[in-house]
Amino acid sequence: MCGRFAQYSDPEVIARHFDLETDLQPEPRYNLAPTQPVLAVRLGEDGQRELTRLRWGLVPFWSDGPDNRYSMINARAETVANKPAYRAAFAKRRCLIPADAFYEWQPGERAKTPYAIRRKDQQVFAMAGLWEHWEGEEGSVIESCTIIVTEGNALLAPIHDRMPVILDPSDYDTWLGTGSADQGQAQALLKPADPPGWVAYPISRSVNKPSNDSPELLEAVRAD
Repeated sequence: MCGRFAQYSDPEVIARHFDLETDLQPEPRYNLAPTQPVLAVRLGEDGQRELTRLRWGLVPFWSDGPDNRYSMINARAETVANKPAYRAAFAKRRCLIPADAFYEWQPGERAKTPYAIRRKDQQVFAMAGLWEHWEGEEGSVIESCTIIVTEGNALLAPIHDRMPVILDPSDYDTWLGTGSADQGQAQALLKPADPPGWVAYPISRSVNKPSNDSPELLEAVRAD
């Protein structure tokens, strides 16, 4: 799964990478946690890419609203196209979740060890996501998202058996497209990233606490 990640690249860097214009000036985040607002790239009503903020944890449009009994921060690649909670969003509301790093925890004899996973060149990348628009009876609106996860690659396997789907920039247009005609192409993108170009290393257990949110979280430490 993917339960924490970082978004700290400058908005201008994000705009260039995702080929869009934005007026958003978000604060850098180093320890994003479920239910918090995260940055996402989707197609706007004009068909152009837009950068927006979405609640992390999908709230289906047909549901009664957020339900803490269910964790919808991740959707499994193997079932996302057919599972009732995700299939409408997979068909019509796919998005990109910019990230600079994500975190996973490796089981140990005494405690789990957190790891940071990022590109070796430290450039921003995109995780495959879905988004939803929910409206309450009193006019309240929640726009939310989930991150799609797949099996861990050779780099992640010793740490965790799952990882987010990471998309190549050449596939952004395919992923953001809508309609049943391109769902097969989108489904084909849901696979583990190739390990070359990526690095994983142990970090401080300070990341376990969501209120800790600073660049120091990404500093390497000696594994226990």
